[in-house]
Parts: sequence; structure tokens; C-alpha cells
Amino acid sequence: MGLLVDGVWQDRWYDTASSGGRFERKASAFRNWVTADGARGPSGEGGFAAAPGRYHLYVSLACPWAHRTLIVRALKCLEDAVSVSVVDPHMGAEGWVFGDSPGATPDTVNGASRLYEIYLAADPAYTGRVTVPVLWDRARGTVVSNESAEIVRMLNAAFGGSGPDLYPEDLRDAIDAVNARVYDRVNNGVYKAGFATDQSVYAEAFAALFDELDALEARLDRARYLCGARLTEADIRLFTTLVRFDAVYVGHFKCNRRRIADYPNLSNYLRDLHALPGVAGTVNLTHIKRHYYESHPTINPTGIVPLGPELDFEVPNDRALRFGA
Repeated sequence: MGLLVDGVWQDRWYDTASSGGRFERKASAFRNWVTADGARGPSGEGGFAAAPGRYHLYVSLACPWAHRTLIVRALKCLEDAVSVSVVDPHMGAEGWVFGDSPGATPDTVNGASRLYEIYLAADPAYTGRVTVPVLWDRARGTVVSNESAEIVRMLNAAFGGSGPDLYPEDLRDAIDAVNARVYDRVNNGVYKAGFATDQSVYAEAFAALFDELDALEARLDRARYLCGARLTEADIRLFTTLVRFDAVYVGHFKCNRRRIADYPNLSNYLRDLHALPGVAGTVNLTHIKRHYYESHPTINPTGIVPLGPELDFEVPNDRALRFGA
């Protein structure tokens, strides 16, 4: 995982020495919004009107942040409106690249071989991490956003897709509250545990992660979804961590107090979400396992990818029966 400094690529791992062994995620740099009419969104500048074929997503099938956007694109039936390029699962000295692994695709829009070239096309002097997802505007030849949480909301609201409203107005306060806790303790919490370089820092993140998983297990005993009877973006944001948990985070990130399989409600909920139309097609465990185990030499220096565990997300679940369709 490298970064650009004044437009020059550097293969540099996260600096946890200066933060007392803590992994600290930096804020996304590109924060414009696609809106239905091109009006300015909550941040950035205006001029990005929703239009079929105008926008392109750069994603990794391994990355949970990018995975959110693919799921919303599928649920909103936007596959024909927003095109996609998929980077190789292995992230090496040049960062994310467009390789020839099964499931990866070329960059059909800009012809780049490395994702950092897309960042430089938008800002030749860019400084910062080169991350996925990236939402690209063909019309203006620039990056709209590299903030997954905001891209999810653009896909939900701007394009008029036919799927469910994942951020309904009457549930926004509840969704925001759930998102805040889940992001800090679970989505980013697994990284804070896995990338920690101090035992006490790891222990703190580990405890917060499992305290929150226990709370989510109890919450899901009362309703089918995190915010009640309706599917929302909060569920999608949690799903992308849960689906990686037993395959990667238990072992690779040392998040091993319990597996998701050991939580009756969370494991059934995971399978319930996996069964939603279009979601299973966005899950690629080969890319997920290869990326984490091959791309983090400070954690797994041999690069060996484990053959297990055996996971079957298509086992029937009890959520609809318990709470109604």
C-alpha cells in the first residue's frame, strides 16, 4: 500500500510508529457529489449531473469499502448506468493495478495500468493514499469522489434506480447513529486491530470490536435489519465486513475471540443479506483472501493464502420467518 507525494509514487506502508502503534485512516481527498440535476452536494463543487454512461467506478472485489458501492449499484439496478473496472486482488509495490487475474478487468475508460494514474489524471500534484473505490466522470475527465460512504448515497439517490431507498428520510438519524458506531468499532475496528503494532493498542481495538459485535447480535434479535423492518445502507455497510470476517479477519487480523459463525443472529443476518438479488454476485472470496494474505507482508511475510475455512453463505436463514418478509 503506497501513496503519492506531490504526484510521485512511493511504496510506503502505514506509519504506526508516529501514532503509538495505532492505525489511523486518513480522510478521503475527493469529495464532490453526483446529484440528479448537477447542483452542488454536501461538499465539493457542483456540475456533476447524473446521466447514464457518464460515470465509471474503479473498484476492488477484495476491498470492503469498494464492495459497498458494488452492492448498492446492484440493488438499485444501475449496472447499465454506471460502468466498472476491477483491479487485481494483489496489491504490491505499485499499489492497485489492472492485472489479468480471473475477475479483474482492464481500465476501459482511461487505459491506465495502475490506479494511481487515475488520481494523477485528476490532480497531477496529488498527495495521499491511492484507494478504492473511485468514481470517475467521463465528461469532465476527473475524479468525482473516492469516499465510499458518499458514493453509496449518490448511487442510492441521484440516478433514480429502481431498487429500495437505502437512506429513507424518516430513518436517517437512526442510520447515521448505527453507521458511526459500526464504522469506528467494526468496519475500521478490524483494521485498527489488524494493523496495530502495539499490544495494548491491539487489545483496545479487539475489545471494542467484540463488544460491538455482541451489541449487534442483541440488536438483531429484535428486528430483521439494523434499523428495523427495512433494509438500509447501514446493513450494506456492516455486511461487507461480516462477509470477510471468518475468511480473513479472524486469522489475518487476529480478531479471533469468536467467528461470525458463532453468533446465531449475525450469521443468519449475513446469509439473509447475501440472498438479496444481485448481492451474491458481488462477493468474491478468492479476491478477498488473495488480497489480504498476499498484500500485507508486514503481517503475513510468506504470502501464503490459507485454503480454509469452508464457508457457505447460501445455507437457508431464519430472518424472514422470524420477522416477516
